[in-house]
Amino acid sequence: MPKTFRPYDPDQLLLLPLSVRDYVPAGDIAHFISDVVDAFDLSEIEQEYEEELRGYPPYHPQMMVKLWLYGYAVGIRSSRKLAKLAQRDVGCMMLAAGNEPDFRTLNRFRLRHLLALAHMFLQVLALCEKRGLVKLGHIAIDGTKVKANASKHAAMSYGRMKLEEARIKAEIDAWFKECDRVDAEEDELYGADKRGDELPEELRTAEGRRKAIREAMDELEREAKEAGKSEPKDKAQRNFTDPESKIMKSGDGAFIQGYNAQAAVDASSQVIVAATLTNNVSDAPRLLEVIDLIQDNLGRSPREVSADAGYCSETNLGGLETRGVDGYIAPGRMPRSYRCPPALRGRIPGGLTKRELMKRKLMTKRGRARYRQRQQVVEPVFGQIKNKGLIRFWLRGETKALGEWLLHCTGHNLCKLHRACT
Repeated sequence: MPKTFRPYDPDQLLLLPLSVRDYVPAGDIAHFISDVVDAFDLSEIEQEYEEELRGYPPYHPQMMVKLWLYGYAVGIRSSRKLAKLAQRDVGCMMLAAGNEPDFRTLNRFRLRHLLALAHMFLQVLALCEKRGLVKLGHIAIDGTKVKANASKHAAMSYGRMKLEEARIKAEIDAWFKECDRVDAEEDELYGADKRGDELPEELRTAEGRRKAIREAMDELEREAKEAGKSEPKDKAQRNFTDPESKIMKSGDGAFIQGYNAQAAVDASSQVIVAATLTNNVSDAPRLLEVIDLIQDNLGRSPREVSADAGYCSETNLGGLETRGVDGYIAPGRMPRSYRCPPALRGRIPGGLTKRELMKRKLMTKRGRARYRQRQQVVEPVFGQIKNKGLIRFWLRGETKALGEWLLHCTGHNLCKLHRACT
């Protein structure tokens, strides 16, 4: 007896029109994001469309926000890939409600409203707090180096710029002398009223290179003056593709052209409660800034905070005391053993620096246990975000890279909130 299969007819007509929502499983993150955005305040975006209507009406901001938040939640940040999803992925098709915005429209929307989209981070964070995902009992802070949309080979040091500017100037002078010589010969051969050949393409290219190098040198000199220095160091570098990005050492020891993305993560749920970005390779200046950002975002400071040795300084430890935050910050490489050395046991002597006091604190069993939470809280979050495709930023400039980083953090928090609600 032949095997019986379920009916299959791709050309079967539907008797009743179905909503595309019916094709998306209940509890899917697409349904969740749709409901969340429906409750959002989008006035910051909508107010930019109050000008007189010209041409075909734009896509609804609510739909565009849903598409982009869905993209960052599932690891899609390419406008081209997102445009394809709006035609093929039922979750994305449901959010688009049958619309098919092209990739240029999607990209222009993200660029035009990048700041407003970044502000969605606060609205999602408020929902996480209402759901009970934000405790602020223990917060772990760390930074991760992310490549910029620029090659490190497109950077040049100030010393090299001075040599290159001189070389290009000599090249241009040589070309002009050669042009003068050729013009004199052609005047003698064809007459003074005859037009000679145009300057060679190499000359125009050299002039363009020299102008770019001069502008980069001016910017480095301006930064040096702001720092109280008469002239930049010869090793000071500037990138011609993304001048605001910097050369920095990543976690695997390689040097990249990139930015330093910072995040504060709640230990109870791995929800990101504060995020920022800088082109400064050092983490230390960011600690108190992130603590204050948590206060701004949620109206209160965390009870405890842990961070690695890159954040330890007398200023930061004193700042945590002033803010009433119990800090667990490594003053240097910490040994694996929990046992406190005999020299650090007993009554705490007077006159110790804040670093020395922190070292004694972290050598206790409780202090060591609190500090070890850092690895279990913040580092997995960076891994989750990077596994969704954050290899490098696509937008150039520190402000745009910050907006992109906040979108990634928003997508991460949406996934945590969705999991808690299902």
